This record gives sequence, C-alpha cells and structure tokens, in this order.
Amino acid sequence: MRIIWIDTIDSTNSEVLRHPEAYPSGTVLAAFEQTAGRGQRGNSWFSEPGKNLTFSIVLKFREGQLPARRAHWLNYLMSYAVTAFLEEEGLHPQVKWPNDVYVNRRKICGMLIENTLKGNSVALSVVGVGLNVNQRDFPRLANATSLSLCTGKEYGLKSFLARLSALFEENLILLYDWTGLDVLLETYSDRLFQKGVQARYHDLLADEEFTGIIRGVEPDGRLRIFDGSRDRRFGFKEVSYIL
Repeated sequence: MRIIWIDTIDSTNSEVLRHPEAYPSGTVLAAFEQTAGRGQRGNSWFSEPGKNLTFSIVLKFREGQLPARRAHWLNYLMSYAVTAFLEEEGLHPQVKWPNDVYVNRRKICGMLIENTLKGNSVALSVVGVGLNVNQRDFPRLANATSLSLCTGKEYGLKSFLARLSALFEENLILLYDWTGLDVLLETYSDRLFQKGVQARYHDLLADEEFTGIIRGVEPDGRLRIFDGSRDRRFGFKEVSYIL
C-alpha cells in the first residue's frame, strides 16, 4: 500500500470522498492533525496533533467484486487487523460493536467506513481509522486510552502505520471466499467487548433498558444478545451499551 502523509486536514475520509479520482485503490491517506475528524453517529473525533494515527484506506472494487450486502465485512476486516496489531504490542483488545476497539474497558480506536455504491456493489470504500498511540491526556474524552498509557512507551507513527497497513493488506483476501469470511466472523465474535458477561443495554427501538449477555454477531452484521429468555438481534443504531 502507498502511504501519503499530510500535516493538517479537516478529515482524511472527507478528502478522499471529495477527490476519489486522486487516490488509487490501496492508497493510505494519513494526517498528523485532523481538524474535523468524524466518527459514527455523527460524532466528532478529537485527536491531539502529532500524537495518534488518523488515516483512511482507499479501496476500489470491480463491479460485483464486493456486493453491497457484504459491505459490513470491511468492518470485520479492519477490526481484525487492528486487534491483531494491538495484540502484537502485548495488549488484550476487544471490539465494542459495531466499530470501536477497547482495551481495559476504555476506547483506544474508532472506525468510520464510508462506501459509494454502483448498482448492487461497492465501488469505493473509504476505511477511516483513529488509533490513540502517544496521547496521554484526553480532556474531551473521559473513557479513552492509548498505547502509551497502556504500556508506558512512546511509538513511531510512521512505522506503526506501515505495519498496520501491511497487516490489513495481507488479509484483504479473506473478503473474497467463504472460508475467509468465516475466519473474520469468528474472530470478530470472539473479541467482542462484554461477550458472555451479563450487562445492561438500551433497546433504542423499544426505548427500554434490559439485561442481557452478548453471544456474537450474525453474518448480516446484527449483534445477538440473550436477554434470559430469547436471543434478540440488533442492527446499527438499534441498541446501545449502558456503561
């Protein structure tokens, strides 16, 4: 993958979506500072300049190569790469469904994947990642952590991104056959935050709180929670954690 570093930009995802023709498939656009980083549910992503990894991976697909109904598997793949990378650094990461990574019950990484469709296929995917690396103070985020806070070490951003991008690239092949998809689904499910633990959740559709145990995710991306009598399945924006 070709990595392009820039000093300051509003958002690497936004930049790629503004000028997709300028970024070939396999490009990684990284910024030392994002002034308007974006997260899921319309949230902003604050990152101290020069301390963390904030980047977007550009993927372009042939028509029919990645059906739109399988777009969420890109999230499984990026989660697979990030958690494997953090495990290499001696951490024990978990995936907080759908697209955050936690260490010691604190957020260390967030992802925002934005797709452009052509017919029933994904034509362009922009895989945005914010990974806390060397930042130690999070005045706007009470529940955040970083590699440096977890290990007491300082890390080189450029070498880290090269390693993480290579790990993602070498596992791209998993998207294209059923055996690979099974690996991604199993790994994602195994690393789920609070899996097997009784905890409180908020059913956003019914507007009610309930106690349940996360059992895994479905191939269609829904989270499966057992509430004591039955498995309940939730799509994006249908359930939230009560932490």
